[in-house]
Order: sequence, then structure tokens, then C-alpha cells
Amino acid sequence: MAFSPDDTKEKKKNINQTMLLCCKLYISESRNKEVLDSIERAAKLQPETVIVKKFEDGAYNRVRYTMVSYVAHDSTGCPIYSPLHQTVVAMAEAAFAAINLELHSGTHPRLGVVDDIIFHPLGRASLDEAAWLAKTVAAEFGNRFQVPVFLYDAAHPAGKALAIIRREQGYFRPNVMGTQWAGWIKPANYFERPDEGPSTISGARGVTVIGASPWIATYNVPILSTDFSVTRRIAQKVSGRGGGLPTVQTIGLVHGEDTTEIACFLLDFNKVGADRVQNRVEMLASQEGLGVEQGYFTDLSPEMVTEIYIKSISANSD
Repeated sequence: MAFSPDDTKEKKKNINQTMLLCCKLYISESRNKEVLDSIERAAKLQPETVIVKKFEDGAYNRVRYTMVSYVAHDSTGCPIYSPLHQTVVAMAEAAFAAINLELHSGTHPRLGVVDDIIFHPLGRASLDEAAWLAKTVAAEFGNRFQVPVFLYDAAHPAGKALAIIRREQGYFRPNVMGTQWAGWIKPANYFERPDEGPSTISGARGVTVIGASPWIATYNVPILSTDFSVTRRIAQKVSGRGGGLPTVQTIGLVHGEDTTEIACFLLDFNKVGADRVQNRVEMLASQEGLGVEQGYFTDLSPEMVTEIYIKSISANSD
């Protein structure tokens, strides 16, 4: 939904700065500085969105931008606008203009140039509001960029999980030398109709998944081994799906020339935190005769994200 300057004046009356949404935007590029600069210039066109964290990994050839802004409501309390919408679309437009997925390679899987977009509620915002924005952005993506969009978690009518969509699309199967991903991944299974956008896929752009969920922490644990098959086996045993820790999803990845890594998604950090994940990985690795380094979070906590946003907005308003 587009807004005119007059609409902007009206929506300002209905802004509550404790009603915040966070967007994590994953793009399949991290090695080309000029491309990243163009994406970040596009983000600056919307000053009411704050990029609170940028995480880029050269081996993965992947970047994630963590961004925050408010959500405005109409007189009945329904969400009608968030600056995040304009920011994400502008950044995606820059990414699609500069990146060809068929020429892309890295040690992290991906389905598209703009690979994954997830919205989280912060402060007094609700999951429904995050889902509303996810669906709004998805509709524009499908129409404007002509990319198939698959919705997941709270943005999907039936709450379909991201991992299921990724398995359907062949996301977890390396297609180069058994350890890396290159070009667009053609799904091995029947290609289901997307929630938004065309059913045909451009190999240059791929597909985009867009979802909404409560906060997800990302925690990576380096394994001191180049044996990718062992790392994948450990990763499977750590995950809830593999009989390991509940509310934990994992993927084993090659990370540079000398190490591998287990990327962990903590779906309920209050239930299973980083300490339990670290201990589990260390125990399983020791059984394989392997050493493990201390893991690290790739993002900030919700509290830190909110604090950075508020400080940035306060500084800009002075």
C-alpha cells in the first residue's frame, strides 16, 4: 500500500515507538563491496529504518542485515504502515539489479538472490503485526520483482515451517564437490505453487522465502576438522529433528580451508540456550576425536537491538 506525504502526516499521529518490528534480510552476496554498498545506499533512502547489525561471511558469500522500525496503526488499531516495507523493497531492488544467482557460489545454501526475509515483533508489537508486514512485503515482491515467494511460520496460513519449504526446494543438498552451492538449485521434488509471484523461476533471481516468528537466535560452533561428513553427522545429532535438543535446528557447513562449522538456530532461546548447544556439540565432537572452538552469536539480542534503535532515533531527532 503506497502513502502520500499527507498520509505520512496522518500516520505520524498513530505511531507508538514501543511498537517495533525487526527484519532480518539475507542476501546471497558478501564478497563484492560495490554490490553491498549499493544495497546499503538503498537502505538509507528510508531514514526511519535503522540497520542495527550487519553480518557478512566471505566463505558463505552471504550477508544479513538486521533492521528495526516502528509499525503504525489506523484508528481501529489495525497495522497500516512500517518504514521497513520501503526499506526492504529498495534493498531488494538493488540486490536484484546487481546479483546473478547463476554466477553465485559459496559454502552456505541459498534459494535466491534475496534468499530469506523474516520479521520479528519487538517491544509491544505482536506476532500478528509481524505476519501482516511479511505478507504485505511478499505480495509486492511477487508482483514487482516477478520472483516466486513462499511464506512460512506465522505468515503462512497453516504455519508451514521454513525447514519444510527448504527441504522441498533442495536447499540442504550441496551441488558442487559435495560441500558447496553454486548457481540456482533446481528442486528435485515437484515445485509447489508459490504463495505470491509467478510459478516459473528465473535462475538469475531464484525464489524468496518470507516469514514471521518470535525471536530466533543464531549461534555457530566451529569444528576443528575439514571432514564435512562428520560435521554434518554431528549437526544432525544436535538438532531436535535428529533426536537431539528440542527447538534447535542445525546445518553443517564448510567454513574456510581449515574448519567446518555447525550453524544453529535456537527457536526458543529461553528453553534451550547457547550453553546447552555448545556442550552437546563438544560431547559429540569428542566422540569423533575432534576439537571444538567456542561458539558465537551472529546477531544481537532483542534487548540490544531495541536499545540501538532507540538511541539512533533519539540522536537523529536532536
